[in-house]
Amino acid sequence: MAENSREIVLDALLVLERGQEPSHRLIRSVLDKYDYLESREKSFIKRTIEGTIERQIELDYDLDHVSSVPSGKMKPLIRCLLRMSAYQLLYMDHIPDRAVINEAVNLAGKRGFRSLKGFVNGVLRNLSRSKGKIPLPDGTKEFETFLSVKYSMPLWLVKLWISEYGREVTERLLEGLLRTYPVSLRFVSGKPETYYRKQAKYLAQAGARLAPCPYLPYVYWLEQGESVRQLAGFKEGKVTVQDVSSALAVEAAGIRETDLVLDVCAAPGGKSILAAEKAKQVIARDVSEEKARLIQEYQYRMSADRLQVQVHDATVFDTSLEEKADVVLLDVPCSGLGVIGKKRDIKYRVTPERFKSLEELQRRIVDSCWRYVKPGGTLLYSTCTIHIEENEAMVKYIAGCLPFEPVSLEEALPGKLWEEKQELKALCGDRTGLNPEEQDACIQLMPGYMECDGFFFAKFRRRPL
Repeated sequence: MAENSREIVLDALLVLERGQEPSHRLIRSVLDKYDYLESREKSFIKRTIEGTIERQIELDYDLDHVSSVPSGKMKPLIRCLLRMSAYQLLYMDHIPDRAVINEAVNLAGKRGFRSLKGFVNGVLRNLSRSKGKIPLPDGTKEFETFLSVKYSMPLWLVKLWISEYGREVTERLLEGLLRTYPVSLRFVSGKPETYYRKQAKYLAQAGARLAPCPYLPYVYWLEQGESVRQLAGFKEGKVTVQDVSSALAVEAAGIRETDLVLDVCAAPGGKSILAAEKAKQVIARDVSEEKARLIQEYQYRMSADRLQVQVHDATVFDTSLEEKADVVLLDVPCSGLGVIGKKRDIKYRVTPERFKSLEELQRRIVDSCWRYVKPGGTLLYSTCTIHIEENEAMVKYIAGCLPFEPVSLEEALPGKLWEEKQELKALCGDRTGLNPEEQDACIQLMPGYMECDGFFFAKFRRRPL
C-alpha cells in the first residue's frame, strides 16, 4: 500500500484525536477528497481509519505491553501512527509486517520525528513478535476490564450496561457492536413481495449481492457491490439506504392512508419518507436550515410529494399544530450508542455528563410535542441508543405523567422480532421498572440478539379528553 494512503489515514486520525469532526463524516469527506485513488487504496483508507477507531482501547492495551512509554504519554502523532500500524499488524494479515513497520518508520521521519524512528521501529517489531501472546485481563478477577479490552469499549460503559442488562447480555451486545453489518437497503414500501424479489434479482444481475432482511419484505442487505449511489434505481428513488430498525419504528406507528403525520426531529428524513409512502400528509421538521436541506434532498430523490419540510425547534411548542396530528414520530436526540458499528467514535465522545444533558433535552422535547397528538392519536417515541434512562425511563414518564396509554407492539412487530424480544426480556430480567403493559409497548433492539442496529421505540395512544 502506498505511503500516501497511510499518510491520509494518519492525518484523519489526528483530526479525530482532536475531536474536531465525527468519524463517519470525516471518513466520507476524506474519501470524496481522494476519489481519484484506486478502489483498493480507498478501501484500505476506510478500513484502517474505521478499524483503528473501533479497536482503539485494545490497541492501546497491546502497545502498552510492548512499549517503554505508555500510549497515553506519547506525542499525538506518534500515538496515532502506532495505533494505525498496530491495527494493520493485528487485523490486516494480507499486508506483510515488514511493510507496515517500514512505512511507519518512514512516516515518522517524514513528519518531523526522525529522532523517534528507532522507537517506532522497536515498538512495532516487539508487537509483531508478540502477536497472539499478549494476555487479556483476567476474566474471572477483572471481568469488566476484560470486556473493556477485548471489545474495546470504555470501562464505564461496560459497567453501565452490566448494571442495566446483566453480564451475559452485555458481553453478547459488545460482540454484536463489533460485528460488521452490510448496508441496509429499502425499496419503496407497499408493493407485493414479488416486486421486491424482482428488484433484488435485477440488482444482482448488475453485480450486487443482496440478502433479504428477516423482518421486513422491502428491506435487503447489500452484502457486496458498488457504491450505493451507483446502484440501478437509486437516483430514481426506487431504492434508498435505511436501517431496518428505523423502518420498523415507522411500521409500528400503524400509519393509515388518511393520517396527518408529524415528524418533529426528522433529519436526515428516512422515517419521514417512509411515512409519506403511507399517509395522506407528512410534516417533517428539524431545528436548522442545514438539516431541512438534507430532508429536502432526500424528498426530491424519492419524489415524496406528500411531504412538507419545515424548520422548527422541537423544544418550542407550536400552537398552530395543537391536537392536529394523527401520528407524531418523536425520534429524539440521544447518545447514539446503538449505532456504534456505523459511528465508531461515539463511545469515546459520550460521557455521564452528556447523558444527563441529553435526558433533559429529551424531556423538554416530549413535554413540548405530546400536545400535537389528537385524542385517540398515536405517539411513537424512539432513539438509536441502548440506555434505560433515555428509553424505558421515558416510557414510564409518558405513561405515568402524560395523557397517554401504552399500546402493545405484539401485532405491529414481525413474529420473529417479537419472539426475540421475549427471549431477551427473559435473559435481562425485570431491570427497567416497567409494568407488563409498558413492557409490551416498547422494544429495545439489541445487536447480538437482533439482526439490526441498536434502536428503541415505544408506542402510545392519547386518551380521549
